[in-house]
Amino acid sequence: MKRWYVVQVYTGFEDVVCTDLQSRIKEEELDELFGEVLVPRGEIVSMLSAADTSKEKIFPGYLLIQMEMTAESHRLVKSLQRVSRFLGGQSPMALSDREVKRIFSQMEGEIQMSANRENFVVGSEINIASGPFAGFVGVVENVDEEHDRLTVMVSIFGRMTPVELGLDQVKK
Repeated sequence: MKRWYVVQVYTGFEDVVCTDLQSRIKEEELDELFGEVLVPRGEIVSMLSAADTSKEKIFPGYLLIQMEMTAESHRLVKSLQRVSRFLGGQSPMALSDREVKRIFSQMEGEIQMSANRENFVVGSEINIASGPFAGFVGVVENVDEEHDRLTVMVSIFGRMTPVELGLDQVKK
């Protein structure tokens, strides 16, 4: 019986591994052991504007593979370049029907996902969480939503200095 398994791959190479696996399945004539191979993608709704949506990977660095778990199918997947491991370690665990239903609901847009972004407003005070200025407090001077960057005024040796930071480096 074919079940859904999760495979961890190098982030950014999900589509490459998906294509490689599909061609290896055909080469080794193991079609009867495998079903679908997916890079789960879903509609991401921007918190800044509900009209801004994009198709993004739901789980970067992971593939969903519908397969019958045999020694041969396990070996084939594990032998691919850029495949780290099956979730579940030595004895991979199949996803439950509930988990599979939830993932497909996300892919079909039934469950809305939002980009994990905080709203930064010019003039608001923020804490710098990482980088060379970690621990500093600054004031937002400019927000570049397109590149996910902020220009923050930070007091360094008593002088206000502009510092450009990524959204992942700051907290409200």
